[in-house]
Amino acid sequence: MANNCVQEEGGITVANLEQLASDMEEEIKRCTRGLQSYSAKSTCCIYKVPLKLEKNNDKHWYSPRIVSIGPYHYEEGDLNRDYKYQFFGSFLSRTRAGKGIGIEDYLKKLLPLETKVRECYSENVKLESGTEFLEMIVLDASFILGLFYKFQDSGPHETDEPLALLKWRLPYFCVDLLLLENQIPFFVLQELFDISKMPDDPSLSVLALQFFNNVMQRPKEVIERYDDNPENPPVHLLDLVRSSLIPNDPMRPQKEEFMIPFFSRLRQKDNTTLTQFIPCIWKLRRSGISVRPRKADSFLAVNFEYGVVEIPSIIIDDFMRYLLLNCVAFEQCHNSCSKHVTVYATFLCSLVDNPADVKYLRECGVIENYDVDRVADFIHSMGRDLAIDIDDFYLSRVFNDVDKHYRNDFYVKFTSFMRRSFYTQWPFLSFLAAAVLLLLTIAQAYIAIIGYVHPKK
Repeated sequence: MANNCVQEEGGITVANLEQLASDMEEEIKRCTRGLQSYSAKSTCCIYKVPLKLEKNNDKHWYSPRIVSIGPYHYEEGDLNRDYKYQFFGSFLSRTRAGKGIGIEDYLKKLLPLETKVRECYSENVKLESGTEFLEMIVLDASFILGLFYKFQDSGPHETDEPLALLKWRLPYFCVDLLLLENQIPFFVLQELFDISKMPDDPSLSVLALQFFNNVMQRPKEVIERYDDNPENPPVHLLDLVRSSLIPNDPMRPQKEEFMIPFFSRLRQKDNTTLTQFIPCIWKLRRSGISVRPRKADSFLAVNFEYGVVEIPSIIIDDFMRYLLLNCVAFEQCHNSCSKHVTVYATFLCSLVDNPADVKYLRECGVIENYDVDRVADFIHSMGRDLAIDIDDFYLSRVFNDVDKHYRNDFYVKFTSFMRRSFYTQWPFLSFLAAAVLLLLTIAQAYIAIIGYVHPKK
C-alpha cells in the first residue's frame, strides 16, 4: 500500500489525526495569547461570576433587574436607557449651572481612558472602539452621579420628577449598582466627579455611601467618618461598600492569665492548629458556649470572649442576600483584596446546621428574619465551595479560641453535668432550697459560736 494511502485505525484516519493535531496546536497558541493578555491586565477588577457560584446560588442574584451598567449586560437592551438620560440631564443641569461644564467636557475627559477602562474587565468587551463605547461609559457614569445627587440629602420628594415615579424602585437601583457584573471602574466616576464637584459637596465615597444608606440604614456618623484612601482607592462601587464594612479595629486579644474564667483553663489541651470549621450552634451550646448579639458598626465584627460568641445583628433580607453573594463573588475572583465577606460566609455556614440553629440565632437577636428555612438554605448555598486561606483570615483568633474552648474536657463535662442536673425546674428548686437551708444552718452556727465566745454582759 502506498505511503500516502489513508490508513484507518479504529475509524480514525491518519489525515484526521494530522488535522486534529494542527487544530490543537492552534488552540494552544490562542489560549496562551488569551492567558498572557489576561495576566497583563493588572487593573482587572470586574469579572463574570464563576459558574460554580451561579450554580450554587442561582444566576438571578448576579443579574441586573432595573438598570444595566457597563458592557457585560449592554446587549440585553440597556435596561431603562430613558431613565439614564433623565438623570444624566439632571446631573448636566447641575454642572452647567454651577461650573459651566457640558457634555463635550465629559467626553473629552474620558476619551483618553478607553484602553484603561477596557483593561478593568476580565472578559473582552465586545463594543468596538469609537462613539458607542464612549457613550456607554459617559452615560453610565453620569447617570450614577446624577442618581447620587438626587438622593443626597432628604431623599426623593413626591413632587420631584422622575423621582416620584422611581421612589419605589430605589432598592432595585441600590441592588443593581452593587452587582459584580454590573460595574464600571471607580476612577471613571472619580474623573467626572472631580470636574463637576461643588465646594460644599462631600467626597465621592461618602456621597455614594449616603445613597446606599437609603437601604442599608447604617448610623450617619459611620458613613461620614469613612475616609478616602488615595493609596488604595476602591476599584468600583461594590468594592467601596464592601470596604466600608470591614472593621477598622482588629479583634481584641484575650489575656489568658486573667480574663478567662479559671474553670475554662483547667485541663486545657495544647491546640495550636487552626481548625477549618467551628462546630454548629447546637454543638457549641452543648459544650457551654453561648451566642449573643454584639453592638458594632459592621456585621463583620464577630468576637469571642468568656465562652460567648458575640455576633453583630444582621437583617438577611433580599438586599443583604444580593450584597453578600456579590461581595463573595468579587473576593473569590480578585486576588489582591481581603476575604472578609468570604470568611464571614464560611463562619455562618459553620454555625448553621439546620433551621433550628437559625431559629436560635433569631431568638438571640443575631439574625432578623422570620423565614428560618429560607435563611438556612441561603447560608448553606452562600458558604458552599468557597476557596479561603485557612491560615490567614480575619476570624482566625475567633476560630482558634472557640475550638480550644469547645475541646476543653473539664468545661464540657461541667456543662453536661449542669444540664443533666437542672434539665427541669424541680431539681433546680430542690438544689436552691438545699443551698438556702445550708446557708441558714451555717449562719445559725456562726451566731451560736459568736454568742458563746462573746456572751452578753
